[in-house]
Amino acid sequence: MTAAGKLPRWAEFALLPLINLVVAFVLAGGIVRLLGENPWQALRLLVAGAAGSQDAIGYTLYYATNFIFTGLAVAIAYHAGMFNIGAEGQAYIGGLGMGLAALWLGDASRWVVVPLAILAGAGFGAAWAFVPAWLQARRGSHIVITTIMFNFIASALMTYLLVNVLIKPGQQSPETREFGAHAFMPAMHAVLAKVGLTFAPTPFNFAFVLSLIAALLVWIFVWHTRWGYAFRVTGQNPAAAVYAGIAPPRIIIGSMLLSGALAGGLGLNELLGAQHRLIIDFPGGAGFVGIAVSLMGRNHPVGIVAAALLFGALYQGGSQLAFDLPKINRDMVVVIQGLVILFCGAMENLLRAPLTRAWARFARTAPAE
Repeated sequence: MTAAGKLPRWAEFALLPLINLVVAFVLAGGIVRLLGENPWQALRLLVAGAAGSQDAIGYTLYYATNFIFTGLAVAIAYHAGMFNIGAEGQAYIGGLGMGLAALWLGDASRWVVVPLAILAGAGFGAAWAFVPAWLQARRGSHIVITTIMFNFIASALMTYLLVNVLIKPGQQSPETREFGAHAFMPAMHAVLAKVGLTFAPTPFNFAFVLSLIAALLVWIFVWHTRWGYAFRVTGQNPAAAVYAGIAPPRIIIGSMLLSGALAGGLGLNELLGAQHRLIIDFPGGAGFVGIAVSLMGRNHPVGIVAAALLFGALYQGGSQLAFDLPKINRDMVVVIQGLVILFCGAMENLLRAPLTRAWARFARTAPAE
């Protein structure tokens, strides 16, 4: 049995986030009631909108894919002591690299286009993270400030390129021409049809599988390699890292490069999987949601996947909620998401003390094994 003054791991990583989530939904239900709607009906619509049909499930998993990539990007930097606020900009520039590769390679073989596009996206995302990382490691600039600034620079750069350079001739919308068909990420309904399973056509595509592979690779890297160990030591105690022969500046730069590369993976889902062209603001705030996903998932790949599925469900179910209940608009859905972020991220420890005391009482009264 776990020591009385400490929560067991299952309570730390499962029960406490679940309680925080319930509190967030209870408060959201109170706000829905104040608006004159039935909270239980709103909850049913939210769940049905997120998982009540194949279409709903497809869109939920489509949104979750973005959040897995950005959540992993935030987490891997966090383990090295870096709070990367720049996943949005890194996803933007990573998508630029991915889109340029897809446009340049045209109708080359899928086995050439897709791997090179992935490498380009990871490379551009890592390159965009390099400058803030170098400034932190070599000049002492705060990583939070520089990555926020680079988000705005990335947005301005993409707007300029899509309006003045990459725009398809003869159109007003700031977007490129469509990629060649071999640059498309396979749609999951088509993949499942090949094994005899029927699924509704949605933007849900094979990038979801690649995001799960990325989560597995992050788990192996962080917890089962020397580099991952160096990341964790540096993040927890830089002085001890120096004493152990680890160079924190190298870890800072290396962690941010990996973080930017993972953020660049968002383009797999949005550009190669759904839009099939470069468009304005394709990250859609997923880089910022990735911060909440990483915190809620305790910076562990398993938790990040679970949190990403939750936020994917909130995005998709919230759209249905706003459509069916006239008094619940899109802003109210954002409030619900904000409450989840507040209690499961920023205030995750609010209920830790009472839960720990309750566990201590239980541990004292439970019969010895």
